[in-house]
Amino acid sequence: MLELRNIVKEYKTGDTKVTALNGVSMQFRKNEFVSILGASGCGKTTLLNIVGGLDRYTSGDLIINGVSTKLYRDSDWDSYRNHSVGFVFQSYNLIPHQSVLSNVELALTLSGVSKAERRARAKEALEQVGLGDQLHKKPNQMSGGQMQRVAIARALVNNPDILLADEPTGALDTTTSVQIMELLKEVAKDRLVIMVTHNPELAEEYSTRIIRLRDGELIGDSNPLTEEELASLAEAEEKAIQAKGKKKKEKTKKTSMSFLTALSLSLNNLLTKKGRTVLTSFAGSIGIIGIALILSVSTGVNAYITDIEHSTMSSYPLQIQRSTMDTMTMLTSLMEATAPKDRPEGEKKVYSNDIMTGMMQSIASGVTTNNMKDFKHFIDEESKIGDYATDIKYSYQANLNTYSAIVDENGVVTYRKNLNGLPELMEEIGMGSMMGTEETNTSTNMMGGNPWSELVGDEEYILSQYEIVDGHLPKNANQVVLIVDRQRQVSDYILYTIGLRDVQEIKDYLKSVSDTDKTNDLKLESTEYTFDEIYGHKFRVLLDSDYYELKNGKIEELTDEQIAMKVMREDTLELEIVGIICPAEDAVTTTSIGCIGYTADLMPSLIQKVNDSDVVKAQLADENNDLFTGTPFGGYGLEDVPMLRQMMKLNPEMIQWAAGMGVTIDILVDNMTDAEVLQMMSMSGDLATYEENLAKLGYVDMADPNTILIYPKDFESKDEINRIISEYNAGKAEEDQITYTDTVALLMSSVTTIVNAISYVLIAFVAISLIVSSIMIGIITYISVLERTKEIGILRAIGASKKDISRVFNAETLIVGFCAGAIGILMTLFFNVIINVILFSLTEIAALRAVLPLGAAFILVGISMLLTFIAGLIPSKFASKKDPVVALRTE
Repeated sequence: MLELRNIVKEYKTGDTKVTALNGVSMQFRKNEFVSILGASGCGKTTLLNIVGGLDRYTSGDLIINGVSTKLYRDSDWDSYRNHSVGFVFQSYNLIPHQSVLSNVELALTLSGVSKAERRARAKEALEQVGLGDQLHKKPNQMSGGQMQRVAIARALVNNPDILLADEPTGALDTTTSVQIMELLKEVAKDRLVIMVTHNPELAEEYSTRIIRLRDGELIGDSNPLTEEELASLAEAEEKAIQAKGKKKKEKTKKTSMSFLTALSLSLNNLLTKKGRTVLTSFAGSIGIIGIALILSVSTGVNAYITDIEHSTMSSYPLQIQRSTMDTMTMLTSLMEATAPKDRPEGEKKVYSNDIMTGMMQSIASGVTTNNMKDFKHFIDEESKIGDYATDIKYSYQANLNTYSAIVDENGVVTYRKNLNGLPELMEEIGMGSMMGTEETNTSTNMMGGNPWSELVGDEEYILSQYEIVDGHLPKNANQVVLIVDRQRQVSDYILYTIGLRDVQEIKDYLKSVSDTDKTNDLKLESTEYTFDEIYGHKFRVLLDSDYYELKNGKIEELTDEQIAMKVMREDTLELEIVGIICPAEDAVTTTSIGCIGYTADLMPSLIQKVNDSDVVKAQLADENNDLFTGTPFGGYGLEDVPMLRQMMKLNPEMIQWAAGMGVTIDILVDNMTDAEVLQMMSMSGDLATYEENLAKLGYVDMADPNTILIYPKDFESKDEINRIISEYNAGKAEEDQITYTDTVALLMSSVTTIVNAISYVLIAFVAISLIVSSIMIGIITYISVLERTKEIGILRAIGASKKDISRVFNAETLIVGFCAGAIGILMTLFFNVIINVILFSLTEIAALRAVLPLGAAFILVGISMLLTFIAGLIPSKFASKKDPVVALRTE
């Protein structure tokens, strides 16, 4: 039962109030066909909207099934429109981008009906109105009569108690109007149908009751309720009041649109405007493209920098030496010495710029001695430095004495001692004077240092720095590799020093050059080797201790014949070349090219063999006596003078000193007193010490390295290692603090500032693009709200809540955001190809590539959706607050 009591409806137009309904009261039966007639503007449609819950009355009361609606909340009205009322409009008000079936299903969707059930009920409703074969058509593919039938089917599908029809035949021809009226008459048999119309003939013919309005007031009712019906209505109201408490406990039927339905509505709407949707998504993707491109380039650069960092760290490790100098102090002193100075003008003087003096003072004051034993223990046992390093190398003053096999024409095999670097090679061929001393000729040492080099890091890191030309990497301490350049070349002096080429070639060549009586027809030609010849080359190794033997409690040096026999023994340690490697294309490692690379296990194993030798053990057991001479350390007396005189006569420095004085060494030494001999030997340092003897035998204390090289994983790891060392120093006395050389810090001090500055600029750019994109999406969503205003009214008419309306437009912004993000990612991938071509043409660095990480792509799409969602919140809220009556009038 439905009752209106003194309903007043006023509209405000500026400062003026317009009364649409003025104290209208009427009651309706549960099933009847009521037509409301009256001139335009008399309040017919307003009355219909109030009964349907689309509009709110200013005063009075609307009683539904005995319950007053004065305390209805928005959710109650939404539920009422969805479950109790069905609307049929003059202009049909179908959603154009939805199919016929979807239009009818929509009300059931809001009711929470399952998909299968709502599909079946929608088909049944369409078949009831004669459209069972038109399910998948769009509204614009149908005639006016067919669309009105769809509207009736949509109104009936939820089996409402009341059907409200606003000029249902106003846009139809006569024949179709009759068909619609017949349909409404049939519907009115089991429910209340209220129709607003301007056609009195149709009302008279089909209605069971006609109500007339004029200027908002009731002026006629052809079939009002009888006294008995009114009494029954009052009784129902009384029962409703008595059951009010129980009603509160009952669950009110809620309406709610699922998010998938909202997505479907918005997606179908967007598909009807494909061109604009694509352009909108593309415009929204500009910010994402900018971010993605920046991220792609930065990711590629970071990956390249990470690779360079690893390589740089392998080239410039943190160096800790037993005796070291503060490089920064020396550089600071040099900068101060070369800085401009204020000199009095007009003075006729030349000033000395004390660069050397300052440097020497800095060197003298800056040289420190590190406690390597304690610091190695700290690294191995206490600190976490190993977690931040690819490798930690401990270097000791140990020699690698190698021999290469020589086979003569008779097949006899002998072994020749190999040379350690270019200086020894020049000495061997008689040109040692050209090289200068080992201490002063730094460039020579750099060019032709030790041909043996330890491979840094584990196998994975080595493979990141080198490519295997052939063979394999060393798998144990006895295996080594030959390191060549990328053209598979090896410097000839390396070939001479490691025995692959015979030094006699150079000697013969030099002899032919110096022989002016003969034509110089001898040439030093390039050589080449097959891989098999390289693999066949082996090195035999003698330890420093192998050159001595313990005999009758004394240490004696072996003869050349004994050494040769020892090299020939089958149990002599042998190293074998098992592979050929070259630097990787983009590697920055500075490990010598053309050297022999060995594993980190080799040196410790050799040192252990030395330390376990008989001669070393014997000397270690006797700290007081020199086992080479059989005398106490520093205990020479007058009885030792004859032996000391003989030692002086054989000393090259003494011989040179005597020659400078114009006498022979014999005359000089024989004319010295015994006391002078003892004093001279003491001053010259020729008296052996315990430590010198152990060093001569090759003994190394593994707990006390001479040099520690720490190879950080990257710059961040290097900073962490620096922090750990600083904490170590903070807990030590000044003399026990560690001084180290950080070459990378000197080279890279300004890089961080530059990188940060670039990052700030890019961040500002990204922030601006994001703001612009967000504003644009918000504007586009607002435009969509304006375009879909009528759809908002339709949805509200069938029971959609304000939250449902917001959900529809939020779904649209999410779809646009997804499309914008997807387009942004696809465009970025396309642009990355172009960027990579440009980067390679400019840098020729294959490893420097713009790469968008997969995870970042998903995150960027998510960011795009989030930003568009946020940008669409205000327009969505605006849409939800639209007056449904006003929205339905929008064209």
